This record gives sequence, C-alpha cells and structure tokens, in this order.
Amino acid sequence: MGKPIMAKATAVWLVDNTTLTFKQIADFTGMHELEVQGIADGDVAAGVKGFDPIANNQLDAEEIKKGEANPLYALKLKVYAAAQGEEKRRGPRYTPLSKRQDRPASILWLVKFHPELSDGQISKLVGTTKPTIQAIRERTHWNINNIQPIDPVALGLCKQSELDAAVAKAAKKQEAVMTDDERRKLVSTEQSLDMDTEPRLPSAIEGLETFSLSSTDDEDKKKDDDYADADSFFNLPDGTHDDEDDDK
Repeated sequence: MGKPIMAKATAVWLVDNTTLTFKQIADFTGMHELEVQGIADGDVAAGVKGFDPIANNQLDAEEIKKGEANPLYALKLKVYAAAQGEEKRRGPRYTPLSKRQDRPASILWLVKFHPELSDGQISKLVGTTKPTIQAIRERTHWNINNIQPIDPVALGLCKQSELDAAVAKAAKKQEAVMTDDERRKLVSTEQSLDMDTEPRLPSAIEGLETFSLSSTDDEDKKKDDDYADADSFFNLPDGTHDDEDDDK
C-alpha cells in the first residue's frame, strides 16, 4: 500500500484530531508505533504543523470514522487511477548532496572503461548533465587534472544491475563494429567472473629461441661427426710414404 505525502505531519494531524490508535496511524503513515506515541507525548515532531489528509485528498472522512469505530481497521489511502505509473522515474537520477562531489570521478570511470555508453545513459546512471559528461570526455573540465576514475557502483551512485543493463543495451548497438578487445569489456561482472582464463599465446622470441637452440645443437653434432676421425689425416698408410720416397 502507498504512503501519504508528508507522513510525519499527517501523523501529527491524526493524533491531534482523531481517536485512532497509535498502530492505525503508524500503519497508515509508514512510521513506527512508538514514534507515533512520541508525537502524542510531545517528544517527537515538536513544532511540526499538522497536515490534513482529508483536505489534501489523501484520506476520506469515512475511513477515519471506520477506523475510530474499529481499532483493528486499516485505513486506506486514496488511489488515483490517472496517477498510476507515475512512480516510474524519468530523466536524470537524483543524487544526494553528499555524493554529488563524487560524480565527476564516476563519469571519468564510465568514459574510460565503458566508452560505448552514450551521454544519455551515463546521465541516467549517475544523475548528471550532458555538458559535464562532454567536458570530461574532452578533458576540458575545470578540475580534470585532479579527478581519479572510481566505479560508480562503489560510490553508491548506481546499482551493479543497472550498470550491466546499460552496458548490455549499448553492446547491442555497437557489437557489429567492435574489436575483440572492446567486446570483452561489454560482459557483465558475473559473466567476467565465470569466464575461463585465456591461454597465453607463445611469443615470437620463444619460438626463435627454440629454433636457435635446436639449430645450434644440430650444427655442433655435425661438426663432431666430421672431425671424429681427425687423426686419420695424420696417420697415413705405409704405402703412401713409400711412393713419396720413390718420387724423390
């Protein structure tokens, strides 16, 4: 069930103007029962002006009467058929003030490690503007020299599932014109962890070393075979000496 806007101010009004139980008010506003009791005791929401849910079209007076008559009755918030689906977020994500200073670091990380993402996708992921993204892409940002790339998931600016979905969507558009190295960057975190380690290709030097060593061994063996009987050149047969003497 949806909750009323300005829940605490609505609880203040219900405590002051109805005889509903603390639990009924807590369930309707999404607060804790002890917190509602604190409102009644003056310890919580001191100085908060009550917000009339009937005048603001969030609750029917008949609902309050039913609740006052039956302590177990659960109040029902008014439902607007025309407003169904409006909870879906549109446009850039809202980023809390405490994390806005981290957005340039996350933008630089996305631009560096996922260049396939469009400016619109980055804008939705971290809640920034396209001019800021363009400035970081072109390194014209006023503080570019001091920005270090940091994963937006680690900074809490988006969820890992949202990042994976954006990367997968961008991959479908660019897969046909991408290289193998760029395609590897498009896998999700879960897929990358499950991938087997790629076998290392032998380098050209390793092949040359093997060829050189084998060639050297063959040449040395051939030389040894050629000169294994070198003494035979100096130990000539006796007949040869006699012929030489006769010629003299």
